[in-house]
Amino acid sequence: MTASGPPPGPPPQAARRGPGPRPGPGTRPLLTVAAVCAALFTAAAVTVSVRHGVPLAPERAAVHWSAAHHGEPLRSIARVLTATGTGTVPYLLAVLAGLLAGRDARGRLCAVGCAVLVLAAGQAIRYGLMELLARPRPPALDWAGPASGYAFPSGHATTAALAAGILAWGIARRVGPARARTWWAVLAVWAAGVGLTRVYLAVHWPGDVVGGWLLAATVLCLALLLEPLAVPRQDPPGRGDTRPGNAHPTNS
Repeated sequence: MTASGPPPGPPPQAARRGPGPRPGPGTRPLLTVAAVCAALFTAAAVTVSVRHGVPLAPERAAVHWSAAHHGEPLRSIARVLTATGTGTVPYLLAVLAGLLAGRDARGRLCAVGCAVLVLAAGQAIRYGLMELLARPRPPALDWAGPASGYAFPSGHATTAALAAGILAWGIARRVGPARARTWWAVLAVWAAGVGLTRVYLAVHWPGDVVGGWLLAATVLCLALLLEPLAVPRQDPPGRGDTRPGNAHPTNS
């Protein structure tokens, strides 16, 4: 009776060895972007506070130019576009993002809840800062659209940027970054357009809009850093674990 050799295939050590959990490759860039945006926002907020809300010369010039160019059809187009940056539209986009991100009923429910929570948290932070800084808006005689409350940071700019970023996240989880770039560009143009309409309608100073964008970027980066804890990434349907040692033989 002769001793049989080891069965063909990788050694047991190799079969058991597989890629373990590790932090996502984008952790450091996200931290960097969040830190830079937070620092720039803080600098803008401090400037507003030190100046007691008094606008800078370029801000005055931008609002004066806008007030002098409130002709049609630009004014009507701006009013329609600016209306999409508040109310139910951003929350509908957040819900859509969650539905795209989840791969089953439970995953979709969790993703929708997280998306709406991020949007609501960003709005709450913005509102608190707005009340704290209490920056006056441009003169009401120059307004070409409805507005209320204080100016910095812009609520429409913050909310639209948050909603655009959240929906971009949902699309990326559904189709991957390579196929999602076109939609990302469309969402970026929409969010930028909403912010610019606030200056064109003369209801915000440019610094209010830039501050809203910076705040939204900071919140989105922080949310992405927490994403693995709240919404674990799932393999697409049909993709199983093909590591050696985990494959099951089939009957011939």
